[in-house]
Amino acid sequence: MDRKAYLELIDRVNAEGPYHADWDSLAAHPVPAWYAQKRLGIFLHWGVFSVPAYHDWYARNMYIKDSPEYQYHLEHYGPHKEFGWKDFVPMFTMERFEPDEWVKLFREAGAEYIVPVAEHHDGFQNYRSELSHWNAFEMGPKRDILGDLLLAAEKQGMTPGTSSHRVEHWFFLGHGREFDSDITGEMTPEDLYWPAMQEADHYDLFSQPTPTQAFLEDWLLRSCELVDRYHPRILYFDWWIQHSAVKPYLQRFAAYYYNRMEPLGGCVINYKHDAFPFGVAVPDIERGAFAEAKPFLWQSDTSVMRGSWCYSVQPDKATYKSPQEIVWTLVDVVSKNGRLLLNIGPKPDGTIDERDAAVLRGLGAWMRVNDEAIHGTGLWRMAQEGPTASVEGQFSDGSAAAYTSQDFRFTCRGSSIYAICMVCPEDGRLTIRSLREADASHLPVFHGILEDVQVLGMAGKPTWRRDSEGLKVDLGDYRSDMPVVIKATCR
Repeated sequence: MDRKAYLELIDRVNAEGPYHADWDSLAAHPVPAWYAQKRLGIFLHWGVFSVPAYHDWYARNMYIKDSPEYQYHLEHYGPHKEFGWKDFVPMFTMERFEPDEWVKLFREAGAEYIVPVAEHHDGFQNYRSELSHWNAFEMGPKRDILGDLLLAAEKQGMTPGTSSHRVEHWFFLGHGREFDSDITGEMTPEDLYWPAMQEADHYDLFSQPTPTQAFLEDWLLRSCELVDRYHPRILYFDWWIQHSAVKPYLQRFAAYYYNRMEPLGGCVINYKHDAFPFGVAVPDIERGAFAEAKPFLWQSDTSVMRGSWCYSVQPDKATYKSPQEIVWTLVDVVSKNGRLLLNIGPKPDGTIDERDAAVLRGLGAWMRVNDEAIHGTGLWRMAQEGPTASVEGQFSDGSAAAYTSQDFRFTCRGSSIYAICMVCPEDGRLTIRSLREADASHLPVFHGILEDVQVLGMAGKPTWRRDSEGLKVDLGDYRSDMPVVIKATCR
């Protein structure tokens, strides 16, 4: 690829298009209407890190002397000088990869968009690239696995997206220079390990050494190549794009992406922290959520595993959440105007672990009954009621929330209010206080006329009445070990 010519093209498109490489211009880009309707997506962490099956930061940690991963590497693969990160690439084969079957499972789970990792921090590209030979089309699987999956997703009606974690590659392999390993000497942008710089405080926005122009231009080109080759409607970036040195390149990329995708129906960027000024893109909270409903669109991303984003055989990493917990997370996020990007970690042979599949099937069984309370819904006047408060912030999914039968989350659509009871009561009797008969002459409480009440998935109609304590619903003999959706229709 002629890198100089591609950079000139990027800047020319931005000069001529409606969006320019400055925040004020980019703030005028609207979030497409279709994005607001989609509440569940599938994230996929797959790549060379799936081979050692430890966790997705294995490439970094295996080069940190005396770390558990360093010792694990010595015991299982030998000295780092003789077997380094690059030597895992031929073992990433994906020979049993069936993208149509993957997507069928995702659709059955109720997901409407897909965000596979295009490139993680280790620098190996899961797609065909003209910028580096270290890509899945030329090495490892010798197949454009990202392209094949996105094509299958579109055929089955999923909105295609992808994620880039490339910017962290600046420092990700730098520890390999601290001892006698295979990371040594001068390198070029086409080398897998380049640039392997010294690691600093990840949250210091002015940390040294500052990413160079060569590295940042390479990042920009790789990001734009994804746009031009695959036209992803959603593009997720990991946190380090917030570094001060990245900002001008982030503006150039966002303008190019918005300009290129506007004629195709628009697009969305997901970002963390304050990498973008508020309103320029859609914020994401990693493994967490907001405690209260927000007037803006946002996303939570989490994994079915607590200790790893990728396929892992380590007992302390591969601890799985239950389908019930995943539904709880989805319901809580959606009630607060968010959407959930749920991650699984495929195996290096291209199959999906049965534990991942079981979680998705459990989620899908609930979604087939209750989808109407999730996709295409909006904020109700109350997001939640009950004693269990959500923990706000990142990395708050270390344990499942202790919900009770008094905990409800709300969504709405048209004349319908969906009150989702997080735990089905043992006696089958629910009281929804937010739908009680109340005096609204002074307080802005609900005072609408309820015409009908249904329980999604329940054969027949429940008995119900409404008084000053709440909307009281008797489920009769109906019970469920999953959240129960009460659909109240207003006149």
